[in-house]
Amino acid sequence: MSDLAALTTEARNPRTTRIDQLSTLEMLTLIHQEDAAVATAVESQLPAIARAVDAIAERFTRGGRLFYIGAGTSGRLGVLDASECPPTFSVPPTLVQGLIAGGDAALRRSSEQCEDSTEEGARDLAAAGFATSDTLVGIAASGRTPYVLGAMIHARSLGALTIGLSCVAGSPVARNSDIAITPVTGPEVLTGSTRMKAGTATKLVLNMISTGVMIRTGAVYGNLMVNVKPTNDKLIDRAHRILMAAIGCDRPTASRLLFEAGSVKVAIAMHVLSLPRAAAEARLARANGSLAKALVPNA
Repeated sequence: MSDLAALTTEARNPRTTRIDQLSTLEMLTLIHQEDAAVATAVESQLPAIARAVDAIAERFTRGGRLFYIGAGTSGRLGVLDASECPPTFSVPPTLVQGLIAGGDAALRRSSEQCEDSTEEGARDLAAAGFATSDTLVGIAASGRTPYVLGAMIHARSLGALTIGLSCVAGSPVARNSDIAITPVTGPEVLTGSTRMKAGTATKLVLNMISTGVMIRTGAVYGNLMVNVKPTNDKLIDRAHRILMAAIGCDRPTASRLLFEAGSVKVAIAMHVLSLPRAAAEARLARANGSLAKALVPNA
């Protein structure tokens, strides 16, 4: 038996061996039942995810960045999460970056052969300018993808923080990480199709990491995305609604404040602290962009 065949993600699921003979509703019910187990697998990893969020956030305060790297579905999910950070939290696109084996072309067209080279993983990470102050999240459902392991070994050689996200207990990805996140999702509905349960678990964990880090670093006030940039009609409307919710004003007042302040955060600080724009901006700068800290009296 090959090493790959021994992995839980490659095992045959005894609950779905007759899935092709079921009615459509029975088939979908079975898939849904398998998916329901993913949340429990992720829940078991919450302490590790929390350690990862705190460690990444601390590095952000020192100028560090977050990199995701993976191949196939794992790589695509990493690129997706990284790509969502600038529009959601108005951070520079360089702050959270996603790398995939085979480059951007692999986002649309499978390039599985690229995942077999440790050298290519290390080379791609180095080419992206990865540095000691950065964090690497290596993503591999199987926990053994050479491309990912090569990148993680390179990151560790620099003394950078490495986080291993896989779905197989005790995997090489876990062993080569400072923090291992391992939601063990078990055999897939379709044998070896890790785009399913393992992919769902990966998406959940990546959402937690990026959202948690942004909350910890001040991109959120309460549960409001106060870093939003009002660059189109939808986002202007969202900015108005955020202001209305945060300070209890009406829409005309929110519109006026946003026009005067230029951003949601500054508008809230101006209103709550009765400060002119320049003073509100200075207050936020002293609080490292955290609106909650800026609004503390005598901050």
